[in-house]
Amino acid sequence: MDSVHFINQNINPVKSASLIDTLPKSVCAENKEQHHTAFKASAYTSAVTTRTNLSTKEEKKKYNTLVEELTPKYKRKLDFALKTGQLLKNNSNDKSTVLDNLYKIATEPRDKGLDKNTILEECLDIIANPYVITQTCEDIPSEYQKQIIGIITGLSTDPHKISETKWQLDNMHTGTCPAASIEFDLATKHSAEFFRMVEGLTSPNHAVVKNIKTDSLSEKSLDAIWLLKTFKTPHKMLDFNTAQVLLKPDDNAIIRARIQNHHRDKGERSIIDVLMQSTFMQLGSQQTYDSLTDKRAPNDWTQDDGGLIEFEKTYVESVVEDKNTTSVIYQNVDEEGKLSGYTKDFQTIKKELLQTLKMGHNINIGYTWPDPDNGNKLAGHEITIVGYKTNPNGEGIFICQDSDDNLDKQIELSEKFLLPKIHHAGIPEEIASQDFDYEESWKISLDEFNNAKQEKN
Repeated sequence: MDSVHFINQNINPVKSASLIDTLPKSVCAENKEQHHTAFKASAYTSAVTTRTNLSTKEEKKKYNTLVEELTPKYKRKLDFALKTGQLLKNNSNDKSTVLDNLYKIATEPRDKGLDKNTILEECLDIIANPYVITQTCEDIPSEYQKQIIGIITGLSTDPHKISETKWQLDNMHTGTCPAASIEFDLATKHSAEFFRMVEGLTSPNHAVVKNIKTDSLSEKSLDAIWLLKTFKTPHKMLDFNTAQVLLKPDDNAIIRARIQNHHRDKGERSIIDVLMQSTFMQLGSQQTYDSLTDKRAPNDWTQDDGGLIEFEKTYVESVVEDKNTTSVIYQNVDEEGKLSGYTKDFQTIKKELLQTLKMGHNINIGYTWPDPDNGNKLAGHEITIVGYKTNPNGEGIFICQDSDDNLDKQIELSEKFLLPKIHHAGIPEEIASQDFDYEESWKISLDEFNNAKQEKN
């Protein structure tokens, strides 16, 4: 696993109309010492009705339309989706089902460089096995490299700059682990909303409109509005308690998605991965992410130009899943970027994680390790805990999803290995507050933001 180095570099996205028209179509732990949650939440358990039979003429029509589009292999996967109850789930923002959104993908226009059948197959692959979701970056085929380098360098003729950019493209490793973890969680816990987003992002509009409750962001509506504005999230207030937000990838994401439509190699990100992860990176980075370089702009919270920091990731998770996520920080990191201690003992951390799993939630966590190539400063990676078991020797094992392990299946990490490495975890407030005294979270966040701005000025 590659570590993430923290450097200051701001690369602004550059558009290229000719390329877009002609192509066939972290959490990285760099945190000051903290002793509080970034978000304070109420419970977010929700029940979903499962149906395994097509009950209306409209559902049967949509199902048969999909059958006509699919190869025998994917007809079987569609049947699997129906029989397991995935196809008729309606846990989406507008109450549309997975079937509704797959039908729209099959029958309504897609982006001119994306094939509807390829998208449908990727959707059914994820339903059958969500562990295929990956952050592994795709290569840029040689026939497109000149154009891509031109976009990144602003059509520079400097040989050194061109050579350096080509090397970066050939050796790119994405820092989208937080986005990939949120993508996985959405696909497994809010599947209808996941495929509603897929439908919108692959459409000619490349966007999704979503209504969210302001108390999903903060207990106080004014703080939620401040947050939407601070993160530069396109939105309008429908009333004092509801905001309508626009979610979309960066302008260059569609270029990578169109390339993947025809040139995806085994183990690389799918069209869906590219567009989803870009959308979440845009949302968390104040709309500054560039898919071609995998860079975002530094801001008042971080000088890193790579992955999302914990506070940004938590904001994305709260918006995307419309739930007020409590991100509890377990490690203290000093000003030199090194581990200086823990906010809770390991048994308490384990108890909180197991209680969260018992409630039926996945847990997105950021874990860290000393990077010997960067003065032993902490590097970080985001993964998702999906379960827990005890092995024959009595050792506790966490079952996880890792978008960066080149595996399309669960992995197992011993609690002895994982617990000391967990920097933060998203858990319900009622669990976190059992062993933790809160200071009002949004006051802390607002104070930190204002203090950072004052120091910068």
